Amino acid sequence: MNKGTVGDYIDDVPPGDVVVMDNAGRVDCTVWGDILTSVANKRRLAGTVIHGACRDVARSVDLGYPIFSRGKFMRTGKDRVQLEGVNVPISLGDVQVRQGDIVLGSDDGVLVVPKEYETDVLSMAQSISEAEERILSAAIQGERLDELRRTFKYHELQRRY
Repeated sequence: MNKGTVGDYIDDVPPGDVVVMDNAGRVDCTVWGDILTSVANKRRLAGTVIHGACRDVARSVDLGYPIFSRGKFMRTGKDRVQLEGVNVPISLGDVQVRQGDIVLGSDDGVLVVPKEYETDVLSMAQSISEAEERILSAAIQGERLDELRRTFKYHELQRRY
């Protein structure tokens, strides 16, 4: 593979996939801007996660294209960063991401689920969500939260079995 930038490979990313990039956490230059956002959005990619900074945030907001990064900054990565690999394991801080892993982003951050744990994590997440909805509903109706937490074993919901 010839080295280049993500812009050289964005057209090869399948629709629905998430672009995950490791720029070593750098926030002094970016690896993603409005052209990539526009192309990714047009190609119907699911989003972008960057262990580093992005720029041109207004474009992603206007398009509703999800980008998760350590920060935003205006300095381009041109002539400062170079693509090292595609579809290879990378790091988002201390979390390794491999091709096929599940990457979920929300207002609270990014979660990486190794593909081999997808079924177990989904099952656990569904049971937690259901229990939390029952707790919330009953608490809003006036029941005591401490009693509801005991009843639904709130503090045991995320423990491994």
